Formats: sequence, C-alpha cells, structure tokens
Amino acid sequence: MVRNIFKRDSLKLGMILGFIAPLISVIAYYFMRFRIFSFSDYLSALARNKPLLTGITIPCLLLNIVMFTLYINTHRDQTAKGVFSVTLLYAIASLLLKFFG
Repeated sequence: MVRNIFKRDSLKLGMILGFIAPLISVIAYYFMRFRIFSFSDYLSALARNKPLLTGITIPCLLLNIVMFTLYINTHRDQTAKGVFSVTLLYAIASLLLKFFG
C-alpha cells in the first residue's frame, strides 16, 4: 500500500514529500555531525551560525531536487510540481534567514 502512494500523481503528495525530505536531511545531518550535542543545541547552532545554515541547506535542497527529477522522469508532473514549489519556499526562506536573520 505504501508503495502505491509514491506512484500517485498528486500535487498534495508532492508538497508533503517536498516538506518532509528536508526535515529528514536535517535530522540525518544531526546524527552524522552533531550527535554529541542535544538536538535543541544543534537547532540553536543552526540559527546562530550562518555558514552552518548554508551547509545544511544544500543537502536539504539536493534531496528535493533528486525527488523532483525522479517524478519528472516518470511523468508524474503534478507530484513534481508540488516538490518543486516547496523546494522554492525552502530556498527563499533559507536566503532570507541567511541575509536578514
């Protein structure tokens, strides 16, 4: 059943996947690089350290780009559109935080 969900062509599914994938990336980055600190310390460091924010933004967006490419290549354009739209929101938010945060 779960496998069938990922085969659907739905804008809503794409937006959900586009939102969740970067969160998974942030958590994975925490376990790879910062597991000796608490998760709240890690989030505080992300908020205060702009180069670190840039470093985590790239893998987050890259994961969404991979998903977007997979959905485009399998002709699930609505899902790809949802992933792309959320990716743009993440990119804009990241730039705003970097320059004005």
